[in-house]
Amino acid sequence: MLAAIFPPSQPPERLGAVAAAADTAGLEQLWIWEDCFAESGIATAAAILAATRRVTVGIGLLPVPLRNVALTAMEIATLSRLFPGRLTPGVGHGVLSWMGQAGARAESPMTLLREYTSALYALLHGKTVTTHGRCVHLDDVTLAWPPDVVPPLLVGGIRARTSSGLTPPRTTPT
Repeated sequence: MLAAIFPPSQPPERLGAVAAAADTAGLEQLWIWEDCFAESGIATAAAILAATRRVTVGIGLLPVPLRNVALTAMEIATLSRLFPGRLTPGVGHGVLSWMGQAGARAESPMTLLREYTSALYALLHGKTVTTHGRCVHLDDVTLAWPPDVVPPLLVGGIRARTSSGLTPPRTTPT
């Protein structure tokens, strides 16, 4: 597999040319990430998907403290319906210092990531979710347009505690 990265150190106006070149060159994947104070992962993914015909876009990672889980589910579902099989989203707990700068630092980043990932997974699979966790609260939420092709959901972070603190989603749909 051949892939490339469009880093957030590049200005967004360069994105169109990079996406077109990736598509023309036959790259299978173009990876981006949501970087605090630089570029949005969802908007960047949408621009790439709209400008290409075959490239799969990977987002690594959307920082969950900055994003409401229902909104993230709606955005991922919309892109997945418009561009089936061409999106690989990832979520993570974010860079803690940046989350603090944005006023979004979680008391327990791992608890937030675990609850968020479970709810997001269930919503993307068309489940109705009610959850009242320590960090994530949803009451009878169902996506009107869940994706027909549910993208793989990547979860990432750094340091040993991130990987040891995650378990498969356990949200009980209602």
